[in-house]
Amino acid sequence: MTEVLLITISCSGPSDISNTFTQVLAESGAVLLDMRRALVHSALALAYTVRLSTKAQAAEIERAIHRTAWEAGATAHVSKISEAQFYQWASGHERQRFIVTLIAPLITAAQMACISSVLGSMAIMIDSIERLSTLESAADQQDPRICLELRISGEQVDPSDLRRVLLTLAGSCDLDIAVQEDSMFRGNRRLAVFDMDSTLIQIEVIDELARLAGVGEQVAAITESAMRGNLDFETSFCKRLSLLRGLPATVIDELGARLPVTPGTHRLMRTLKSLGFRTAILSGGFSCFARKLQQRFGFDYVYANELEIKDGTLTGKAVGKIVNGARKAELLGQIASQEGIPLEQTIAVGDGANDLPMLSIAGLGVAFHAKPVVREKAQVSISTFGLDGLLYLLGIRDRHIEDSVSENMFPAYSPSPFLDREHEGLNASRITS
Repeated sequence: MTEVLLITISCSGPSDISNTFTQVLAESGAVLLDMRRALVHSALALAYTVRLSTKAQAAEIERAIHRTAWEAGATAHVSKISEAQFYQWASGHERQRFIVTLIAPLITAAQMACISSVLGSMAIMIDSIERLSTLESAADQQDPRICLELRISGEQVDPSDLRRVLLTLAGSCDLDIAVQEDSMFRGNRRLAVFDMDSTLIQIEVIDELARLAGVGEQVAAITESAMRGNLDFETSFCKRLSLLRGLPATVIDELGARLPVTPGTHRLMRTLKSLGFRTAILSGGFSCFARKLQQRFGFDYVYANELEIKDGTLTGKAVGKIVNGARKAELLGQIASQEGIPLEQTIAVGDGANDLPMLSIAGLGVAFHAKPVVREKAQVSISTFGLDGLLYLLGIRDRHIEDSVSENMFPAYSPSPFLDREHEGLNASRITS
């Protein structure tokens, strides 16, 4: 009768003893079922699951493992696994699997204990923990940042309940906790679309134009109501825009020259472009500002509202169909179809209620520094980092970005073959070479 053994080994020191123990197993004729290895600073942990032909063979390998561990100054533990335990372990692929991403300037032991406790209360196991940020960034006294990726599993887990519980926990722990189902699409996204105002840039352009027009408080109140979902976007947009009537068009260039770009945008866009992503701005704001971002960052598509200008002043009206929430979702689907990209491989990022339709149909919908109603309804949210925090949600490590993307380089723009098409007379912009 065959024997299955679980062998765990730990040691500290500069030498790597993996090969030593693997050689012991090889000489015994063991069949390797599983092997795990983790190195934390100078502490090494090894785990083997092996099958042996006889009990005598299992007893001999146990003696050899302990002898080798003593000689190497390591600690070893060998335990037998019953046939029932083995098949329970082997059938573990039937468990539901999720990826939980923790992002914060600092993560304390108390926060991790709280997260572990909550997952344990839901009968969810933490299978592995990996750090995506660098050690240097976690230890930085001026601008610390850390990202841990947890792979978890459980049975009969309601994904909505899991997200809700962890979102509540994130609020109380002051860190971002993102939950994604562990699917083949998670690390294989190909299209990313973004809201503009309060997402790619740190202002609501219409509010800033209103301030320059002397109607800032009136417009800001309408904007806030719309962002909270208390007023439909199209109604609020028309009301706000009408208050800008008579504003000189020269202010557009003046404001466009000093748009405050959201921290992390450069790093994010460099990385997405280097990975071959298609990117788009889908904005309920104005195309004249979105095009400036397109020229700066190489967005493949821009859809936004066109301001009507006559005799050098704003008329208080827009030209063409208004890009509202429903239209954003429609455009996301249209671009994905044209590029031959399944919706499961798309990302949508926004902060307001009018972004929810596109966030809900994207493979990954991200609420970015969003209002509570948006965070509650979106799949995941980022509130503690800049836009480059999105890269962690894709499983991208800091060291990969630093190794492959120069800080002084922006990838050459490669236009989509679909960009020469006119899209139903709307304001779709592209860069021309």
